[in-house]
Amino acid sequence: MATTTNTRDKVLVVDDERNILSSLKRLLITEDYDVLLADSGEKALQVLKDNPDIALIISDQRMPGMSGAEFLEMARKLSPDTIRMVLTGYADVGAAIAAINRGGAYRYLTKPWNDNELLYAVREGVRQYRLIRENKQLQEVIKQKNQELKHWNSQLEYYVQQQTIEIQNKNKELENLNKRLRNNFKNTIFSFSTLLEMREKGSKSHSRNVADLSVKIAKTLGLNSKDIEDIMVAALLHDIGKIAIPDLLIEKRPEEMSPDEFEIYRQHSVRGQSAIDMIEDLRNAGLLIRHHHENYDGTGFPDGLKGEQIPLGARIIGIVDFLDREISKYNADNALELALTEVKKRLGRDFDPSLFKYITTPAEQLYAGRLPRSDYVELELSPMKLTQGMIVSRDFHSGTGLLLLKKGTVLKTTHIEAIKRYCRIDPSRSGVFVWMKRR
Repeated sequence: MATTTNTRDKVLVVDDERNILSSLKRLLITEDYDVLLADSGEKALQVLKDNPDIALIISDQRMPGMSGAEFLEMARKLSPDTIRMVLTGYADVGAAIAAINRGGAYRYLTKPWNDNELLYAVREGVRQYRLIRENKQLQEVIKQKNQELKHWNSQLEYYVQQQTIEIQNKNKELENLNKRLRNNFKNTIFSFSTLLEMREKGSKSHSRNVADLSVKIAKTLGLNSKDIEDIMVAALLHDIGKIAIPDLLIEKRPEEMSPDEFEIYRQHSVRGQSAIDMIEDLRNAGLLIRHHHENYDGTGFPDGLKGEQIPLGARIIGIVDFLDREISKYNADNALELALTEVKKRLGRDFDPSLFKYITTPAEQLYAGRLPRSDYVELELSPMKLTQGMIVSRDFHSGTGLLLLKKGTVLKTTHIEAIKRYCRIDPSRSGVFVWMKRR
């Protein structure tokens, strides 16, 4: 049986900027690929027609004429097995979503890119292409063998057993691939969340805190796995609509805004729902994003829903969102206690009173080690001086702003080795801040 591994895989790069094409070709030239270039979607379609066995496409999203999403949609029809990736700036969240939805993009890559991360994504994409092609070839072989088996009754059991084993192995590979695709989808959601937090100062880890605590509460309430996943996604993206809010306004708290400013601010929940509504699997999460600012007494926005008219997931995210932001106001040992007191004052007005008894214990677990400690001193250490059991006192980011360690993480050997490795690739601008018990 001939396989796709006998020839060099082809990679098509599409970008209207010549310097981008040159940079990507130089990066990929070290790999065992034939690199094809096109400076527009129209030319790229012709290249695809001339080369129907292209393994992977990397396309810029923002191009004159045909956009990346439009090109990938047409490329999907011409060559459905080809793996498609979109290259976009971090601000084009809606465009990236469109490319993923319309063009069936495997994943998106941001500009500027990290060379190692891009190469890893390309290798994984080409590997997926090979698996798909090999599986199709295997299906053809099975058809041929089934015809031969009519004449080879004496060898029937042997051939069936051999083919069954091979199919099972391939199916296991495809199952693992589907799991990786699902993880890529979740990681995309985490990436969107991180990009939003990079824009809003003072909100680092806010979305993840809201997601972690909301999921804990949802599990305590006994919700099913689908509802829990919708709550997790909605919590991570609950502020996605703020991407359209002016920079000066995004730094203000709602109570500091003028009436006109607040009118702009209150639009973000509807915009958040609209941004992800085109993705069918995220529509339930979009509904929770829309309603996470509804108040229990009906005075919230955007629709003035009241009581149990508000979806349960939105009620959970709303109370947790307020708690996390309230905690950030205090720099004291009892910050959680103060924040919970403020939440309690608003029960029945802003928040569902029945949820309060479910929030205290998960909140104590989540914020343990993340709040200031009077019996501890904070030290900044290089990754080489970290030891197992230390507690991270501040979120630790790479030099380009990626979150590597969350505040409150109890360090394990795996954490330390990963940080050392990552800091060689993308060195941080600071050391790792940890709590050390006073002597």
